[in-house]
Amino acid sequence: MAINRSPFGFVLAVLAGTGLQAQAADSNAKTVTQIFQQSVSGPEHATLRLAEAMPEANYSFVPTNGQFSGVRSFAQLAKHIAVDNYMTGAALLGEKVPIEVGAHENGPDGISTKAQITKFLRDSFRYLHQAVDTLDQKNLMESVIYEDVALPRLTVVNAAISHPWDIYGQMIEYLRMNGIDPQKLP
Repeated sequence: MAINRSPFGFVLAVLAGTGLQAQAADSNAKTVTQIFQQSVSGPEHATLRLAEAMPEANYSFVPTNGQFSGVRSFAQLAKHIAVDNYMTGAALLGEKVPIEVGAHENGPDGISTKAQITKFLRDSFRYLHQAVDTLDQKNLMESVIYEDVALPRLTVVNAAISHPWDIYGQMIEYLRMNGIDPQKLP
């Protein structure tokens, strides 16, 4: 294998190495809080996008072709994500859940229009972001109370990140059943 000893090759090698070091420094500079904030932002943007895409007339949609007795409506799916955000956020903050959880964690019955539901969902993510701001490398294994059980903060934030993705999958199917292609959304 020939070694390139030209000054140009040397400069390129140094610049490439500097670029790799800069990238490594950027990824090392991220804090636990920043990583969790980014992880919460993913389902936030995804679920809000779907909630805004579903026409208000279809917010009460529940699948009927198959075994769907007792499943949540599209509106209840969005509200359930919001309720869970408030519940996990409250646990991380050591606070009482600031909203009415409602039957089956479907939120307050008084929140029923598309505008109210999308606001409820958006506000819940703001609250969750505030709670995630309290996380750091030192307190991840500290216990907090979530649904009357002592759990590490890490477990609670992991649930806050993963659970909306489960509901997101259901929301995608509901959109498709209503003739809306989620891949063609703005």
